[in-house]
Amino acid sequence: MLRAQLSTEIEVLTFDVFGTVVDWRSTIIREGENLGRRKSLDVNWAAFADDWRAGYGPAMRRVRSGELPWMLIDELHRQILDTLLPRYGLEGLTEEERADLNHVWHRLEPWADSVEGLNRLKSKYIIASLSNGNVSLLVNMAKHAGLPWDTVLSSEMAGSYKPDQKVYLTAARLLGRPPEKIMMVAAHPGDLRAAATVGMKTAFVPRPHEYGPGGARSRPSAEDRFDLTAKDFVDLAAQLGA
Repeated sequence: MLRAQLSTEIEVLTFDVFGTVVDWRSTIIREGENLGRRKSLDVNWAAFADDWRAGYGPAMRRVRSGELPWMLIDELHRQILDTLLPRYGLEGLTEEERADLNHVWHRLEPWADSVEGLNRLKSKYIIASLSNGNVSLLVNMAKHAGLPWDTVLSSEMAGSYKPDQKVYLTAARLLGRPPEKIMMVAAHPGDLRAAATVGMKTAFVPRPHEYGPGGARSRPSAEDRFDLTAKDFVDLAAQLGA
């Protein structure tokens, strides 16, 4: 689809957040290092961050399958954290310190282009999060990172987790637009594939350093076809005439 045609057809941009808008890994490493200095802890914080994130997908699958009851991402993050503490020698953390560490997901820092790009896109389109993060987490993150959402949408509102179609359809309903008027923006092809199945337009914005230099990255398959691919949010804004 031609970019000019796209820019007139879509009214709303919805964004994946973890990894697409914010740099979860670097933030967790930095806060972990600060905690380690205060507590004289010798921890491989990069490995810790990666292991914490690695538990995210399996935990959500257990909720979607019914193995676990509905739980917020804050609760799932805490469950994963509690399994990591003994592995990394962190059993000595107080409950207050554990709760604060779990809250790091509310304080994630944006990628360098995120705020500028979002502000440009906001000048022409409605922009909203569409994240598996719970509402309170996303609101706190937006306040901390200066993310200028018009509204915060979360999988919590659908009582399920992406890539369940229910999440995308709930967002469309709450926004009062048909899915065809909405573009999903993500660094993760699977998120975009799922959004496309309900009729949303798709924009792929790769974040090659999400898992650090040389780390795993989300790559499209040979069969993937996105409506737009942009190098970052500023480039996406330019492509969409914002």
